[in-house]
Amino acid sequence: MSYTITLVDDDRNILASVSMALEAEGFKVAMYHDGAEGLAGIAAEPPDLVVLDIKMPRMDGMEMLMELRKNSAVPVILLTSKDEEVDEVLGLRMGADDYIKKPFSQRLLVERIRSLLRRGEVSRQRKLSGGDPDAVSGEALVRGDLVLDPARHMCAWKSRPVDLTVTEFLIVQALAVRPGHVKSRDQLIDVAYGEHIYVDDRTIDSHIKRIRKKFRDEDDSFANIETLYGVGYRYREKIE
Repeated sequence: MSYTITLVDDDRNILASVSMALEAEGFKVAMYHDGAEGLAGIAAEPPDLVVLDIKMPRMDGMEMLMELRKNSAVPVILLTSKDEEVDEVLGLRMGADDYIKKPFSQRLLVERIRSLLRRGEVSRQRKLSGGDPDAVSGEALVRGDLVLDPARHMCAWKSRPVDLTVTEFLIVQALAVRPGHVKSRDQLIDVAYGEHIYVDDRTIDSHIKRIRKKFRDEDDSFANIETLYGVGYRYREKIE
């Protein structure tokens, strides 16, 4: 299967070098030089994944991400400068799936893209196997008012749709498959990013905050994802 990657960056050298690296790996590539141009291009030809620089003229990456998330759950990788920790956290809370700091190796970017695309496929196609209690089938998972359908990448709360990114879907799925069982941040990182990719613990915290906000936008009493400070998170099917 040939995936289409959209690159949005005002640095033409980065666009040229990254597009060459991706095309050499078999990806189709669409390139745009600012956020406004990128949004228009994505609307016309939706890609499988977006690589998005934060600092750009006309419309920066954060504004583009905010607009994109109004009607799209396409996976997004942010490109950030070396010391932009605040921007990284903010970007994750706004719905980015991953981030890479500049300067970066093209091999690393390709691997992160492949990992994110694989995660999207897993969330849609995973089947029960090997008796693993944490395995998730392709059938819809129902936990009280929560419904998760991996085959369609669909999440609903009290029959109302909740639009989750690939990363957010995998985190909710990992928690909901065993209500009451605690998942540490490291376990959730492995579920969402894979065992061989390092991300900071704050990354999971940022995703959880955005997940809660999305559910509370549909039901302001939502409190089913609990924080156990110093331990991790768990899903409670019933709230007393």
